[in-house]
Amino acid sequence: MDKHYLSPLFAPQSILVFAGPTDSEEGHTAQARQLAENIKAQTFKGELHFLDIHTSGTLADLAQTRADLAIIALPPEDVLAALEIAGRMTCRSALIISSGITSELAVALKKVAKRENVQLLGPNCLGFQNPLLQLNASIAGPLAKPGSLALVSQSGALTASMLDWASQNAVGFSSVVSLGPKTSVDIAQVLDYLANDARTQSIIVYLEGISNARRFMSALRSAANAKPVIVLKAGRKPAGNEAAQTHSGAIVGSDDVFDAALRRAGAVRVTSFVELFSAAKCLASRYRPVGKRLAIVTNGGGPGVLAADWVNEIHLHLGKLSAQSVAELKPLVPELASLCDLIDLSEDATAAHYKAAIEAANHDATIDGVLVIFSPKSGIDSTGVAKGLAEIKRSMGKPLLSCWMGDASVVEARVLLNEAAIPTFRTPEAAVGAFGNIATFYQNQRLLQQTPPPLSTLGKPDIEGARLIIESVLAERRKVLTEMESKTLLSCFHIPVTQTILARNATEAMMISAQLGFPVALKIDSPDISHKSDVQGVALNIMNAASARDNYNDMVERVKRIQPSARINGVTVQKMAHARRGREIYVGLVTDDPFGPVIVFGAGGTMIELLNDRAMELPPLNQFLAHRLIDRSRVAETLGEWRGASAVDMDALEQVLLRVSEMVCELPHLREMDINPIIVDESGAVAVDARIVIDSAPQTSNGRASDYHHLSILPYPARYEKTLPLRGGGEYTIRPIHPDDANMLKKLVSELSPESRYFRFVSSMAELPPSMLARFTLIDYDREMALVAVVKERTSTPEGDISETERIVGVSRYVTNPDQSSCEFALVVADDFNGKGLGSRLMESIMDVAREKGLAEIEGLVLANNAGMLKLMRGLGYQVKSYAEDPDFKLVTHSL
Repeated sequence: MDKHYLSPLFAPQSILVFAGPTDSEEGHTAQARQLAENIKAQTFKGELHFLDIHTSGTLADLAQTRADLAIIALPPEDVLAALEIAGRMTCRSALIISSGITSELAVALKKVAKRENVQLLGPNCLGFQNPLLQLNASIAGPLAKPGSLALVSQSGALTASMLDWASQNAVGFSSVVSLGPKTSVDIAQVLDYLANDARTQSIIVYLEGISNARRFMSALRSAANAKPVIVLKAGRKPAGNEAAQTHSGAIVGSDDVFDAALRRAGAVRVTSFVELFSAAKCLASRYRPVGKRLAIVTNGGGPGVLAADWVNEIHLHLGKLSAQSVAELKPLVPELASLCDLIDLSEDATAAHYKAAIEAANHDATIDGVLVIFSPKSGIDSTGVAKGLAEIKRSMGKPLLSCWMGDASVVEARVLLNEAAIPTFRTPEAAVGAFGNIATFYQNQRLLQQTPPPLSTLGKPDIEGARLIIESVLAERRKVLTEMESKTLLSCFHIPVTQTILARNATEAMMISAQLGFPVALKIDSPDISHKSDVQGVALNIMNAASARDNYNDMVERVKRIQPSARINGVTVQKMAHARRGREIYVGLVTDDPFGPVIVFGAGGTMIELLNDRAMELPPLNQFLAHRLIDRSRVAETLGEWRGASAVDMDALEQVLLRVSEMVCELPHLREMDINPIIVDESGAVAVDARIVIDSAPQTSNGRASDYHHLSILPYPARYEKTLPLRGGGEYTIRPIHPDDANMLKKLVSELSPESRYFRFVSSMAELPPSMLARFTLIDYDREMALVAVVKERTSTPEGDISETERIVGVSRYVTNPDQSSCEFALVVADDFNGKGLGSRLMESIMDVAREKGLAEIEGLVLANNAGMLKLMRGLGYQVKSYAEDPDFKLVTHSL
């Protein structure tokens, strides 16, 4: 059960090929002929049989021939029957390579596959390749070379082109998977398989669209947490939504949201075919830079300047040697031309000079990566310099990239660099861009580690009050909240707003203005007007009562003339916010298809569309994510001391973003929102205007809003936290696991007895490797759960001080099975906490979570000689059965 459920598909040990009569060309489709040629072109490392469904013999005879994978390459009219036969022959997976499959037939094939419990790849796809097994189950061209890179593509043409390109550039693959438009096994499932595939070290994806954002983000986050993932997406879409009713909705295009989603998933997006492989090549090296500072070592000023220009263009930083490094380097490289910005060696620089400069950069803490540029010079051995780089590479802890310019004279040097796994490029710009991808990947990994709860640690919001406001608006068959209603909703979540009072006639406007104190602002109040300024529905700096009266009358008359059909409730009056030294910010919300709600941040005010300043992030947010969101905006440059104004209160601004995140998580009715402008200065932040668009909440399977089905990233499920008494005294806390638990989990496993480790992992490993730690601690709470039992321990320091630390003493987890109705569990408890009731309580808790998720059964494998675990399972009411696939295990199951 520890094998991935797609292993029979992508790493089969036995294959049946349904490809028509094998003794003649008649009856073969073009795909079948090509498939047969491709499979037979090399020796598959497993069992391979060809089968004709029209041969004589009974189904009982056919049933004796079993296989992991059935490959079906038949005319459309025979495909369904072949899949039926494959299912009854207990094939666990099937690949359909047949063109001309209609939508109706595709639906019928999916139904049969689901009924027979067959994992189905296809129809209308090119198949897949597993070069390590010498298996070319595709019509995408010759078998690729073996390697550690996996390719997943939603375009058959692109798959074939990439394979052709890779064959000419010494790029090898662990797996190549082509996904068609109607395939049953989708991209999320393939990513999940590759994340678990030990032979795959990095993944490249060509993507055209996704059908389920939650599932896609879950799989992508899981994969990117385990290994580098690079995505090339078609259809960059700059245009916004023309039907949007807020500024946020109007300026945010779906492509921007996709960028935000990839960042949050820890993956890297590239924009060109060649860049896809360049990024994969660099990221596969598993470099671990700590920042964006790239040092450039060059023997030619011109190429170095080109590289430096591109460093600035893509928002990296030029790494400069420290004064100490410069002092140490100069005696070794007397021909040094410049150290101002570049490490510019002379034209006569030798391999020794390059070596000294690279080592200086490698040891300098102010530098994160090194790019070496070589321009061919008469009398200088380019191959010798390349050999020097290959030697240095072995001891470098930073990314080392190379750019050997020219062509014929540097061919041998490029071969040496490739063999040494040093990424090499023909132009300085391409090399800098590759380092940018490395830096982006590891920056995005920090975003990936963030799993905020839906509610922050700030004061508890009035969620029920907010829902009552929304329900009353929907009851009136409205979707756009008035300014008064919008600000009330913000107030429910403790977002500071300016006091706003509705005046229904000119006299009221005059009296309210006088009570609030001048100057005031008047704004038209209408559920039918999205942008007040478009209908001249805003008047600012009203200084006296008479002016308030006159402006009221003029505004109402003007709006009626410009938009006669608009319903007018009156005019809102509010005291002018002091913005002389404040900055105008906007925070918005847009709902994307398919990623759901996205929080937008940027410069505010009336010039919002013209400034086009937008940064965005998927909810939920925490303080780290809120800070990064602000940093990505252009307006961030003005938030410090700026033009004589004091720095703004960043904590207050971040709190607004956290409060908006809470609104988005708890109110699935929200569709669009503008809080614009927010005036922020050194004393705090206040929302001056707001407009919110709502709709009915999305329907959930169990009707609970707390499931957060409207979000593409599930929040940290803090509701499962509970503190319990410990048998024998003391207490412990059970809570969901999170990424920060990695070190404690590592310590738990390393301190287990060899027997306990073997019972849990069926392995003699002494500790969890980093890849498993990452996999176990950063999980998708929607499809799996891990609960940890944590105790607090006190220790005394040599100085006599008492410190309190947390310790994980037990873990229970489940992972949902592919059938989406059952799950598989695992349990481990620290040896010194056995017999204290932790095991049974952890199992009961994990079963409660699985039950709440709507799963029907929980199951697990227990070693037959693990008497203690079997006793615990029986005590909890589990059924203990023999496990047919391995007699060393018992299968334990329990209905939920």
